Amino acid sequence: MSAQQTTTAPTGIWRRLWLWLPDTVDRRVVAAAWATLVVQIGIVGTGGLVRLTGSGLGCDTWPRCSEDSFVPVPEVSGVHGFIEFGNRLLTFVLVAVAIITFLFVVRMRRERRDLFWLSLLIGLYVPVQAVIGGITVLTGLNPYIVGLHYFASVLLVALASALVVRVYAVPGPRARAVARWYAVVTHLTSAFVLLTVVVGILVTGSGPHAGDGGAARNGLNPELMQHIHAWPAYITFGLTLVLVAGSWRTPPALRLPLWTLLLLAVEVVQIAVGLWQARTGLPIVLVNIHMVLAVALVAAMTAVVMHLKAPVRAAAHS
Repeated sequence: MSAQQTTTAPTGIWRRLWLWLPDTVDRRVVAAAWATLVVQIGIVGTGGLVRLTGSGLGCDTWPRCSEDSFVPVPEVSGVHGFIEFGNRLLTFVLVAVAIITFLFVVRMRRERRDLFWLSLLIGLYVPVQAVIGGITVLTGLNPYIVGLHYFASVLLVALASALVVRVYAVPGPRARAVARWYAVVTHLTSAFVLLTVVVGILVTGSGPHAGDGGAARNGLNPELMQHIHAWPAYITFGLTLVLVAGSWRTPPALRLPLWTLLLLAVEVVQIAVGLWQARTGLPIVLVNIHMVLAVALVAAMTAVVMHLKAPVRAAAHS
């Protein structure tokens, strides 16, 4: 084989791979965006399982599982080690999905800068989330660090939701396409959603599910925190009713009746599960569902916010 063939063959392979990547939003890009959202919500469920089964210190160090092994040793870690290690392995799934999503939008980085920067931000944030998870172990499940770990997932779910919305959107500049009062109420609702989630994290940090029998609690009164948690939740519910009623007077292309009704549906289920778990002694299954519904609420709220704007021409005619 000649020197020229040796140098051009790899170039040809890389060029074919580059040309294989999408240069417009196609089914691969849409599937990757949805996969990003699904795995980000899914790891909240598995992380909740780790905590609720008392497996938070099943692997008692990081990045190793124990002082002498990267993987669980049955006689040292027991079943809790395998549960905690399983959740760690899912981080690699998140990384793989993030890399694939980024590669699927990199060729359209000039035309679709929104998709490029969202996918890049998610890809960079996933390792940060893994490091925060390691710090939770190294600090013996400090309740505030555990809460930060959960909140990092909340932000990732919001970014993934924005990515899903944008893959269906027309590229180009956008402008507000709803009445000013409606936009203000929407952003106020999103603020109360955020407050509800943050207070919920504090409630969990004061309750019985510490992730390990010897882990500390944050010292707040659980009963009082449950009542405080309910206040922003009910305000969010009331504001959402306003959004649903007002959505029927927004431009049909925004499909805000659909997104606000989805938000309302998640809230109804979330409130029902919250009341049920509080009255039945916080069973593990209900608490885990409640945790997943919290990030589903964030995803739905993000979708509503993202649909306040339309392409500039459409917004000008609305």
